[in-house]
Amino acid sequence: MDEKFKAEMQRKLAELKEEVLNTLINENKDFRTAVEDMGVKDLADVASNDIDARILEAIGTKDTVRLKKIEAALGRLENGRFGICVSCGKKITDERLSAIPYAVMCINCQSHSERRRMH
Repeated sequence: MDEKFKAEMQRKLAELKEEVLNTLINENKDFRTAVEDMGVKDLADVASNDIDARILEAIGTKDTVRLKKIEAALGRLENGRFGICVSCGKKITDERLSAIPYAVMCINCQSHSERRRMH
């Protein structure tokens, strides 16, 4: 994966993270209070593991799941595992990552996984 694409994905993931955090802050008083109590100036500095797990459980929305996926993708970018399918170990296409930057499976493995869940 070239450095330009990697930087683009990091920027995109940071934007998605900020978007999700803003949604959570605007929709949930407990979450807003937790973030304010952390004294965070920049939402990009908020890591999901910094946020009280009980609050995330209480919220229990698709946004918290998405936030965790984004955090995990940022971690994979740092440790060199970003863009590698967790199922087959092959490279996830740049097109797929551009569409879903936190994808963990290539399109073939994702399709296979979804078919299995339907049966």
